[in-house]
Amino acid sequence: MSKKTRKKSSMPPPKNRKTSAAKPAAAKTASKTTRRSTPASTKKPATKVANKAAKTAAKKPATKTAKKPATTAKTPSVKASHKPTSKQLIKSNLSDTPKPVAKPVAGIGPVEGAMAPPFSLPRDGGGSVSLADYAGRKLVLFFYPRADTPGCTREAIDFTRLDSEFADAGAVVLGISADTVKAQESFRNKHQLSVPLISDEQHEMLEAYGAWGEKSMYGRTFMGIIRTTVLIGADGRIAKIWRNVRVDGHADEVLAAVRAM
Repeated sequence: MSKKTRKKSSMPPPKNRKTSAAKPAAAKTASKTTRRSTPASTKKPATKVANKAAKTAAKKPATKTAKKPATTAKTPSVKASHKPTSKQLIKSNLSDTPKPVAKPVAGIGPVEGAMAPPFSLPRDGGGSVSLADYAGRKLVLFFYPRADTPGCTREAIDFTRLDSEFADAGAVVLGISADTVKAQESFRNKHQLSVPLISDEQHEMLEAYGAWGEKSMYGRTFMGIIRTTVLIGADGRIAKIWRNVRVDGHADEVLAAVRAM
């Protein structure tokens, strides 16, 4: 055999172009068929519907349900904490603020014709004085703001000057202030006063007889003793009350009232 014949016989038979071409075509057709046959519609709608449903469920309901309760929770809490608090503050401010005591007038404190309030307080020189000590006798009580001040000194001296005349009319005169017993004794010794001086440091008798109240001086308001004189009859009833006394001539006016009883 020649070399050409050997080469031809040894070479593999040529592939059929149609067969080889058919296979890829069939493969392509199969791949296309599989692609078409795969439910693309199921993939896309499933993912899209799921995503949309998840987004709708996550965004819209969550925001709406979260916002509405938050606003409804805030609104009542603000109203509930605001309105009652203002009322409580007004009530607390009204209840906690101290009210000044008004100046005694007729109807506040003892009134004429009423029984005289009882008392028992220390006096100058030692011992104590009570209303019961003067039962069945006329009694003059003059309340003065402070011992050894100009107006109080003049008033105490005037009652001392007329002390014997009050005694002749069947009356006893007592002076009362919030000074200590020691201060009352110094006041008595300095001006040679003869009328007993009572010390009411706790303002018990002063308040009972309406001689403690609101005062004003130089535009300043304060609580203190209001110059007052009370005349008590032998029956223990209040015969006459002088409020906001002016010192000049006052002792003579009280003596005239005692004599007229």
